[in-house]
Amino acid sequence: MFRATVDYWRDWLSQCTYKGRWREMVERSALVLKLLTFEPTGAIVAAPTTSLPEDLGGFRNWDYRYTWIRDAAFTIYGLIRIGFTEAAAGFMVWMEARAHEAGPDGSLQIMYGIDGRHELTELTLDHLEGYRGSKPVRIGNGAYDQLQLDIYGELLDAVYLFNKYGEPISYEFWTHLRNMTNWVCEHWDQVDEGIWETRGGQKHFVYSKVMCWVAVDRALRLADRRSFPADRQRWLEVRDRIYEEIMERGWNSELDSFVQSYGSDSLDASSLIMPLVFLMSPSDPRMLSTLDAINRSPQQGGLVSNSLVYRYDVTASPDGLNTDEGTFNMCSFWLVEALTRAGKTDRAKLDEARLMFEKMLGYANHVGLYSEETGKNGEALGNFPQAFTHLSLISAAFNLDRTLGAANEGRVEAAD
Repeated sequence: MFRATVDYWRDWLSQCTYKGRWREMVERSALVLKLLTFEPTGAIVAAPTTSLPEDLGGFRNWDYRYTWIRDAAFTIYGLIRIGFTEAAAGFMVWMEARAHEAGPDGSLQIMYGIDGRHELTELTLDHLEGYRGSKPVRIGNGAYDQLQLDIYGELLDAVYLFNKYGEPISYEFWTHLRNMTNWVCEHWDQVDEGIWETRGGQKHFVYSKVMCWVAVDRALRLADRRSFPADRQRWLEVRDRIYEEIMERGWNSELDSFVQSYGSDSLDASSLIMPLVFLMSPSDPRMLSTLDAINRSPQQGGLVSNSLVYRYDVTASPDGLNTDEGTFNMCSFWLVEALTRAGKTDRAKLDEARLMFEKMLGYANHVGLYSEETGKNGEALGNFPQAFTHLSLISAAFNLDRTLGAANEGRVEAAD
């Protein structure tokens, strides 16, 4: 049985096409994503644990044993990048099933049970003490019925990439995606709870608008690539309107940076996604100044402490929870990737990206696993192991390795 187990995992890992730097950590991250997969449905949980605290003794304790559309989409990208198209295809089956369950207007929930369950009522188990006294212990997740507009962008981006690098999607699947795109065109200008699932009220979160732009952009690309029927003129007009609104209302000229929400003066690490989804050129002056603003210490108004990145300043941008949290590992890898892309024309930024990435490798535990967050003393915080962290590690390593190789050979490669 032991030999059969070893043979299985060696055979699975042999599909990996990544041969670059930090290969062991990239393969370890791929194994984590595979181990977080519920084989009967292809669903991947965000983490296999519940209520491990983001702040010791605090109450940022959530149940992550579910599948988020957002995580699903990023996971497909990460798996495709390093050759695991079969695993990505299994996950795409799960996502297509959710698309078939969309509302008549094309809307989706943000998350589901691993069996496709829709209702995830949040309960507290008050008879349990919690990890190191961190109450409450929760099962279920009350965010399941939140409005988070970004999920459509992540889903359509994943489908676009899978159609390009995996298998061509079916016409029936396209009809559901078309309905979703039309829904985004109708609702992109609403307030929502945003990527961080805040419980402090809805806002016009900039990240949500960015991903609405991605949704319409990828739908247009997919329609053109496959010659699918679509309301192209309307989609083009909406896509351009979203873009101009982001540039006008998501930009703070005093801070010289994109901010968390319209009219805000608070930075948010989710702005780092802009060059990763090709909304902004990585060397655009606005993007470079946003990078510089985020990449300062919290004492200087930034979000970075010893190469670790906070999502946002919880004191300057209250999220309804009134407690501290650690740095967010996914955001740290996003910063690495944003610096990497800017580093194609600025070697200093590329060198900084490499140093930051290799520092991040030092925060993994003894078997190469990461939780959701890292605390002030380097301790793991939040649920563990965290899919989002490992898939962002894969993406950062892939792009950093390729850019370093191109720079060392005196050439620049175009990113996909």
